[in-house]
Amino acid sequence: MTKFKINKTIHQINARIRSGKVVVVTAEEIIDIVKNEGPEEAARHVDVVTTGTFAPMCSSGAFINFGHSTPPIKASRVWLNRVPAYGGLAAVDCYIGATEPAEDDPLNKVYPGEFNYGGGHVIQDLVDGKTVHLRAEAYGTDCYPNRRVEKEVTLKTLPQATLCNPRNAYQNYNCAVNLTNKTVYTYMGTLKPRAANANYCSAGQLSPLFNDPYYRTIGLGTRIFLGGGVGYVTWHGTQHNPAVERTPQGVPLRPAGTLWVMGDLKQMSSAFLVGVGIQGYGCSLAVGLGVPIPLLNEEIAAQTGISDEEIFTQVIDYGSDYPQGVGRSLAQVSYAELKSGVIMFQGRRVPTVPLSSVVKAREIAATLKTWIAKGRFLLGEPQFTLPGA
Repeated sequence: MTKFKINKTIHQINARIRSGKVVVVTAEEIIDIVKNEGPEEAARHVDVVTTGTFAPMCSSGAFINFGHSTPPIKASRVWLNRVPAYGGLAAVDCYIGATEPAEDDPLNKVYPGEFNYGGGHVIQDLVDGKTVHLRAEAYGTDCYPNRRVEKEVTLKTLPQATLCNPRNAYQNYNCAVNLTNKTVYTYMGTLKPRAANANYCSAGQLSPLFNDPYYRTIGLGTRIFLGGGVGYVTWHGTQHNPAVERTPQGVPLRPAGTLWVMGDLKQMSSAFLVGVGIQGYGCSLAVGLGVPIPLLNEEIAAQTGISDEEIFTQVIDYGSDYPQGVGRSLAQVSYAELKSGVIMFQGRRVPTVPLSSVVKAREIAATLKTWIAKGRFLLGEPQFTLPGA
C-alpha cells in the first residue's frame, strides 16, 4: 500500500501533455504554490516543475564524425581551429573537450593567461554555423593509406556531432574566497586577496538537482533541455557523490550529485553553449541545462518547493586550503545571502560574484515550460534512477 495520498505516473503525465491538459510551472513559481496550498494540493494540481541552470561546466565536449576522405584516412591526431581533439577512436571519429586550449596558446607562460580560444569555443562556433578548419594526421595503413587531411567543415556538413558531457549540473558547489595576500586565479574566477570577494556557481532554487535532491525522478533516459535543444541523462556524472551531509529537507550542504548528459549538437543553440576563457585557469564551456521534475506525489512536490533561504553551501579558501587539498569550511551561507550581492564573512561585508547566470536559468526553465505546455516535449521515463543517498 502506497504511503502517499497523491500518486501519479510519468505515463499519466505524458497523456496530459498530449491532451493539452498538463499543468506546468517553473521551480520559482512552485515555491509559493507549495507554501500557500501545501505539498499535497500542489501535487494534486501541478504535473511538472521545470528547472534551469547556465554556468561553465568544464567536463563537457563533443564526439564528432568528420566523414571519410578519398583516399581514406585513419586519423590519429586531429585539430579543429588549432585546438587538439582526441583521435584514439575509429577512423574519422574524434572527441573535442571543452577545456582543451588552442595548440599555440601561451597558457600561463604569460601569467595570468587569457585562454581566449579552446574546445568550448570550437563547439560554440560550430553551433553558431561558422566554418571550422579541420586537420587530421595519420601513420597510414593498407586500408587507410592517407596520412593527412585538411578541410573546412561546418556543423551542417559534419555527418554526426553529439554533445557528450561527463559531469554537468553539479548539485551544490563551494563558495570561494582567498585568504592569502595575493590575487589568485582559479576555476571559480579571480579571487582578490584577504577575502575581498566571494565567488559562487549555482542557480540555487532553480537548479535541477536541488529540486529532486534524492534523484527520485532522474535517471537513465530522462529527457532534458540541453544547450537549447533536447538531450538526455545517460548516467550519473563523474564525481557523483550523494553521501554528503544534508539539511532535514534532504538538500546537500556540499557538492553532491552530478549528471552525465548528451544530445544532438545539430539541434542546439549558441545562446546556450558559450565558449569561456577563465583568466589564469583555462578554457571551458558554459552550458544551459534544464530538467523537468514530474510531481508524482506530495513528497516530490514538497522538495520542489525549496527556496534560496533553505539552500546552503560552504565557504572555502581557494588561496591556501584548496590547493593543499584541505576541505575545511570557513562558514556556511545561504543562496539567498549569496544572491543578495553581499555575505557577512569574518565580521565584515564581502561582495559576491556569481559564475552562473540566474537570468539564463530562468529563461531555460520558462522555455522548457512552454515546450511541455504546447505538447512539444514529453517526459522521458528513466530506466533506473541515479544512485541516491
